[in-house]
Amino acid sequence: MNTLQEPVHSRIARGILSQATQQRRKNMAKVDLSDYNLSELKGLQVEIEKEIKNRQQQEVTKAREQILAIAQGLGVSVEELLTNNGGKSKGTGKKVEAQYRNPADNAKTWTGRGRQPRWIADGLAGGKTLDDFRI
Repeated sequence: MNTLQEPVHSRIARGILSQATQQRRKNMAKVDLSDYNLSELKGLQVEIEKEIKNRQQQEVTKAREQILAIAQGLGVSVEELLTNNGGKSKGTGKKVEAQYRNPADNAKTWTGRGRQPRWIADGLAGGKTLDDFRI
């Protein structure tokens, strides 16, 4: 959204948040850790890691709630919202009929798609052609 199109209250709120963030950064720069011993620094590290994990969980929860609200607002499921095809399920495609059959074992067939079965590769290596296996 263009800044000019953004509502004034949103720009003010963003500015206040930006100022608060800048102030916190200034305060962080003032923290002098040189007086702490190794044990105290490791204790701080553990506390910071716990807080980071807690904040990450809060952000995930917040994002999940936003996604659910958007889906509910649109009247669709979350799965439909997150698919790339506009909520239309791809479904299962048509099954492709076999094009080739193993002459030694009629139960073994191949559609001609994907990796060649061993019996096709062996037959081709032995001088046969794909037409020799065609159904």
